[in-house]
Amino acid sequence: MITRIEPGPGQESVWDYPRPPRIEPTSRQIRIIFQGVEIVNTQRAYRVLETSHPPVYYLPPADIQMQYLRPTSRHSLCEWKGQATYYTLSVGEARVVDVAWAYLHPTPAFAAIAGYLAFYARPMDACYVDAEQVTPQPGEFYGGWITHDIVGPFKGSPGTWGW
Repeated sequence: MITRIEPGPGQESVWDYPRPPRIEPTSRQIRIIFQGVEIVNTQRAYRVLETSHPPVYYLPPADIQMQYLRPTSRHSLCEWKGQATYYTLSVGEARVVDVAWAYLHPTPAFAAIAGYLAFYARPMDACYVDAEQVTPQPGEFYGGWITHDIVGPFKGSPGTWGW
């Protein structure tokens, strides 16, 4: 049985997020550092909120150092957003395959994030929401970012696949 953590003041529970997911703009500062290079710095992101998942941040390409990213042959399908295209990040000799993804032609409900990229936090030096370094969502499949104002439990840990 899943026991929802009760959110404290100023916190959100991922168990209050909807299914299907909701998209909303955020003006919080999102930064990503890889190999000492600031890859992203934006206050024009969207976050996607889905039951049992920490938010996934979608970032405008205009605020991403796109010269470090190349599309790969990998694609996946989300029942809500459509087909995702993946990207490899390379800085110097360091390379992380399929570390970011975008919906180039999302479903109408998610049209606002067309071409915006989301990143897995785990391989990065650091990912920040405002000044707080995020904790990656557990597991290797999901790309949510956990901050102090988000409580779970979170999907992604062993034994949570069926949630």
